[in-house]
Amino acid sequence: MDLEFEPGQNIAMKIPAHEYEDTVRFYREVLRFKEIAGSGAHDTSKFEFGDKVLWLDRVSSLSQSEIWLEVVASDIGKAAEYLKEQGCHRRDEIEPLPDGLKAFWISSPSNIIHLVSSNYDT
Repeated sequence: MDLEFEPGQNIAMKIPAHEYEDTVRFYREVLRFKEIAGSGAHDTSKFEFGDKVLWLDRVSSLSQSEIWLEVVASDIGKAAEYLKEQGCHRRDEIEPLPDGLKAFWISSPSNIIHLVSSNYDT
């Protein structure tokens, strides 16, 4: 098969509003991770996490935190077909994606959300 998957650049923590400020403080002041400037949104902070970007997103409708992961596919169309054949559930309703982004949402069997995106080099 010529379809390949690899870890993406992004890890997102979806955090309930009542825990958001303390969580940002934990990464900024306790662990002293380098904050990435220009996140631009009041409800999002970004930190360097090794060679990844850790996004902290405030989500008022959550009661507990969630981890969301990014997976990069060598061919987004083949990935969609393959993952459907494997019984993976599309979850495109959970969060709108920017126009033009070649990506979609799925969940793992344990309900971890994954953004499946196209290879950035193509």
